[in-house]
Amino acid sequence: MRVRPTRDVPAWVKLTALVGLAVQIAWGSLQPAPRAMAEDLPQPPSVNVLRLAALGEPIAAAKLLMLYIQAFDYRAGTRIPYRKLDYDALIGWLGRILNLDPAGQYPLWSAARLYAEVPDPDRQRKMLNFIYREYLADPNRRWPWLAHATIIAKHELKDLPLARKYAVALQKHTTDPNAPLWVKQMEPFILADMGELEQARILIGGLIASGQVKDRRDAELLKRRLEEIEERLKKAKR
Repeated sequence: MRVRPTRDVPAWVKLTALVGLAVQIAWGSLQPAPRAMAEDLPQPPSVNVLRLAALGEPIAAAKLLMLYIQAFDYRAGTRIPYRKLDYDALIGWLGRILNLDPAGQYPLWSAARLYAEVPDPDRQRKMLNFIYREYLADPNRRWPWLAHATIIAKHELKDLPLARKYAVALQKHTTDPNAPLWVKQMEPFILADMGELEQARILIGGLIASGQVKDRRDAELLKRRLEEIEERLKKAKR
């Protein structure tokens, strides 16, 4: 039997299938199930299975899958705290959604602003590393989420080496002209917090000398920071 390519499937059939999936997700989220356990979040199907199920509409399918993920912790009318979710399964779903819609921003927004901000260091690290991996696949589109991950690593996890790793990646791989300059200036500030004053001084001095800093306020901030670091170096040598 000849298998009909998905591109030959009429648009109304694809739409009907997607609407049916949406209704199924919405109906399931509203049912008064006897319990709603975070560990019930299943592992995602393979990318190939999801692409077949999408019937040539991967972006629409990706949006529906995000609704599924978000509806999951409201089952039975009781919100499951994000920190109780199976983060391995959750990361698998977010990754599959990005596979279906690589240009989509919402999965990484959710990863950075929702799931990475739970008061659970192990889950935070898993989500931050997921953001880092996905950033490397598309730096100029995904730098905002790694920048946020860097801030979480520095201020919430207090893990300065991890924050520096992300900051170095941002400096090295982000070439988007619309990215703010501070995105590429994070490493020297983190180095200063780590006590690596000489390296911080060299990096900040190099930024100033290179002429990359066009904004007057940014230039003044860097100069003030450089002066502070140089003063700290003088005190350390006394």
